[in-house]
Amino acid sequence: MLNDLPHTLLAIAMLLIVVSAIQPLANRLMLSSTVLLAVVGVLLGGGATLVLNSPTVTAPLDEAALAVARFPVSAEVFLYIFLPLLVFHGALSIDVRRLARDWAPVLVMAVVAVVVTTAAIGYALAPLAGVPLTACLMLGAIVATTDPSAVVGIFHEIGANSRLTRLVEGESLLNDAAAISIFTILLSQLTGQHPMSFAAATLTFVSSFAGGLAVGFVLARAMLAALPFLGNNRTAEVTLTLALPYIAYLLCDEYLDFSGVVAAAAAGLTVSAVGPSTVRPQSWQYLQDVWGQLAFWASSLVFVMASMLVPRLMLGMQQWDLVLIGVVIASAMAARAAVLFGALPLLEWGRLAQRVPNPFKVTMLWGGLRGAITLALALSVTENRAVPREVQQFVAILATGYVLSTLLVNGTTLRFLVHALKLDRLSPADQALRNQVVAIGLGEVRDKLRGTAVELGFSAPATAHVVDLYDRRVKVETAANTFDTAIGDRDRVILGLITFASQERSLLAEMFQDQGLSRRVMENLLWNAESMIDGARSEGRFGYLQAARKRLQPSLRFHLAQALHRRFRIDTPLMHCMAERFEMLLLTHLVSRSMTRFMRRRMEPVLGHRVTEVVSDIVGRREDLLEDAMETLRIQYPGYAEALETRILRQVGLRLEAEEYSQLRHESLVGEELYDELVRGLELLRRQVARPLQFNIQAGLDKRIEEFPLFAGLQDALLHDLAMSVTIRFAVPGEWIYRRRQRAGSVFFISRGEVELQMEGLSLALSHGDVLGEAELLRPSRRRGRARATSFCHLLELDAGSFHRLLMEAPELAARLERISAARQPPPEPQPAPAQPEPVELGDEARRPA
Repeated sequence: MLNDLPHTLLAIAMLLIVVSAIQPLANRLMLSSTVLLAVVGVLLGGGATLVLNSPTVTAPLDEAALAVARFPVSAEVFLYIFLPLLVFHGALSIDVRRLARDWAPVLVMAVVAVVVTTAAIGYALAPLAGVPLTACLMLGAIVATTDPSAVVGIFHEIGANSRLTRLVEGESLLNDAAAISIFTILLSQLTGQHPMSFAAATLTFVSSFAGGLAVGFVLARAMLAALPFLGNNRTAEVTLTLALPYIAYLLCDEYLDFSGVVAAAAAGLTVSAVGPSTVRPQSWQYLQDVWGQLAFWASSLVFVMASMLVPRLMLGMQQWDLVLIGVVIASAMAARAAVLFGALPLLEWGRLAQRVPNPFKVTMLWGGLRGAITLALALSVTENRAVPREVQQFVAILATGYVLSTLLVNGTTLRFLVHALKLDRLSPADQALRNQVVAIGLGEVRDKLRGTAVELGFSAPATAHVVDLYDRRVKVETAANTFDTAIGDRDRVILGLITFASQERSLLAEMFQDQGLSRRVMENLLWNAESMIDGARSEGRFGYLQAARKRLQPSLRFHLAQALHRRFRIDTPLMHCMAERFEMLLLTHLVSRSMTRFMRRRMEPVLGHRVTEVVSDIVGRREDLLEDAMETLRIQYPGYAEALETRILRQVGLRLEAEEYSQLRHESLVGEELYDELVRGLELLRRQVARPLQFNIQAGLDKRIEEFPLFAGLQDALLHDLAMSVTIRFAVPGEWIYRRRQRAGSVFFISRGEVELQMEGLSLALSHGDVLGEAELLRPSRRRGRARATSFCHLLELDAGSFHRLLMEAPELAARLERISAARQPPPEPQPAPAQPEPVELGDEARRPA
């Protein structure tokens, strides 16, 4: 029996050998390896068929051909084994934040283009094919899927524009799901299993998409939440991610009637977005490497095995089928062009997306290659006994012919098209920056090389020859350098801000690598760094500062924790949020301070002194905001601030210690056994240092209350009761503490910060030790004014009931508050003087004395 397990494994092993040999051959022939794999698969399948039909073949060759021809591959193998893995890896490899900028064109190409292509091919074939319209539409859905592997491989090899690559990858993620969903609906219609109306089919399509997105996201977040419990075990983390796409895919496809492809893609995008801040950097790189290898094996085997089916699927082909294949090619190209050149400009006009240049559109039009998924869907039709025989043959021949045409024509010429459209070249600004950086870098290498040659005792002629080579390269790059004219000051400032934020992100990743950051803090800081990069890229310095200010704003989770603390006296969530905010602010401050040397040593030589000063000023303004927020917390909780700084400094020390041990091992001063022992000791210390600190939100509250002049002379018991009654509220600059006409339910004491009180045309600046909101509680009414924080504030809030009880216990406090409230009242408007009576003219009789 040729198709038993040993023979199948042997065949797979032989295919892997073929795959490994294809890679260097493809590089030498300047062809896509995917296209070459497809050609080899066709040759293997066609050769096996030819050998089996030849009467003069020896027995061993006949057995080998029989093994290839009867290789146990079916549509289920492609759709259930390979598809979830490939879709998940495609999503995992995408930069989600950058993809989000092009969400509109990606969705249009992934969904609208599939629908338009399905309709165009179906209605073009219906009058010519002699099969029902439903069958023609089903063929349109089958060939509407694009395969990005060949296209993206070419883009990476020749250095094509990164946005173009992102658009192609993003399109391919979801168009498989759209095409498979439409294919499933039309197949049910054709076989009469679940006929439905157009409205019902549309509802099924939308719910399938939405359900798949939700399931994939929820499962991915659950998996990421479980990773910390694996103890940073890289192999366990990778194993869990390997299970994720199959669980998402099969759960949706088999049990929930949602799109399994969308679920796998949503899971991959979620892991790609959140994974770097959840998984340690070494483990994340390991995960990426393992998934890259798995995807390489899967995609290579898929193309070879699917191509081996081509001779079987093309059996019974006639001359008229060539005409129909031509109709499919023309219809698909026209439909895709209509979407690219018709729908995408509408997105730009509606300000839903950035402009997609015409060279991008032409490349995407020509690069719409079809591959293994199309062949797998065609194979599933031939395996479905409910489909009429003539429809099976119609689908198999036309789908296979179209796939071959895109691979052999478009795939082999795409590289030359990209070259012709100059999409493999840097922009003038990038080219100028490249020349500037290379010239500076070569100059530094030359100087270091000269010193190294003297230190190691190289001969003068050899040193002069090599140094002269670098001198000439520096002169060439300097002569070609147009940095000063090609990039204006504004663009240099933006470049400097992006570089600064990117370096901050790298430093944070290094700290996370040494277990110096909690996962939630790391996730927030990385997203904030990305937000500042996006803000600088889109709106320059204004966008950068806006993103920096947003970083200092309390999150929704923090506001919810404050509400629980104020309303229900539930302190634990606020304690956790305060600890995370404290850590985030302190780490941001430390990283920003450590960037000074990088700015002077690296950025200034490239961008120039004047631009670096501007960037330094912008970063300084952000640092002022950060210092204000930090100082508010540090003064209120000095003990926790000191403990947190101590822990971070200890982690820095452990990192330096690890680097020293690594250097000693590299210099062979310590052996492997001793080095392993030292590393184990460091890991034990790291675990001890990484234990979370306990944050007490009420720490030092009694002392802070005693500092208020308002409470001077009150009994200790009353001060203690007051400390137990108040709640904590943090306000950021610009936040309204209360507004006019709002119901008055509490009074506020300013422990730290500044507040502007506006009432009846009067504006008062209040600060540490002042009280606000007391007037409306002394004489019950709605708020007559409004209060806004002008700096980061730490407020003590006392509810109305506790406030009145306090006044009953301390009448002298009520008198003080009455005086404060009266002093804040606007002065009465001066009353107009009473009118004086007009003098009366007296007659002579009146003037005459009696």
